[in-house]
Amino acid sequence: MNVTVFGATGAIGSLTVTELLDRGHTVTAYARNAAKVPTTWGDRVSVVIGEMSDADAIDTAVAGADAVVSALGPSMDRKATGLPLVEGTAHILAAMRHHGVTRYIGHATPAILDPQEKPTLVTRLIGFMPRTFMRRAYDEIVGMTTPVKASDLDWTIVRFIAPKDTPTGKRVRVGFFGTDKLGFAVSRADIAAFTAAQVDDTTYLRRAPAISN
Repeated sequence: MNVTVFGATGAIGSLTVTELLDRGHTVTAYARNAAKVPTTWGDRVSVVIGEMSDADAIDTAVAGADAVVSALGPSMDRKATGLPLVEGTAHILAAMRHHGVTRYIGHATPAILDPQEKPTLVTRLIGFMPRTFMRRAYDEIVGMTTPVKASDLDWTIVRFIAPKDTPTGKRVRVGFFGTDKLGFAVSRADIAAFTAAQVDDTTYLRRAPAISN
């Protein structure tokens, strides 16, 4: 499949690109900074450079895709301002509509509930902390995911709490709060592998599974 990845040069995004390539997919990577594009990609990845405010560049990146992966996540820098990823996600969704792309996989935290999930102590805590101490980041992740969940796209939102730079190999738990046993920490490599797997797996269609080790 042809897969366009946003946030492709980030910690999880770059691992996701590698996972997609290993699975035989063709990848287009959207990056803001050309200097951050890994040299190891070589000519295996088509790269589109642009800001999240650049609707035309985003449209170019989505053209010809069978699926879109958004590994975008809010900046935790307290000096950050505005909600650039909310605007960017709106451009992504518009480009998907324009080109008839229906499969979308994104990332979020348990502050965003699955449609069939009721709030639990964990989801309330994960929502309370950013609302209180990182309000801009919280508003951004809500603003990114709300229009996706409200759309008619074939979406999957992969949720996680505490990503770590640890190797794969530990047990991976996938499920929903209130019904499944889930932990807090999860390796970025496992997030990337699970995200890449969702491109052609409909198990979690229009669901927001949580993942942990």
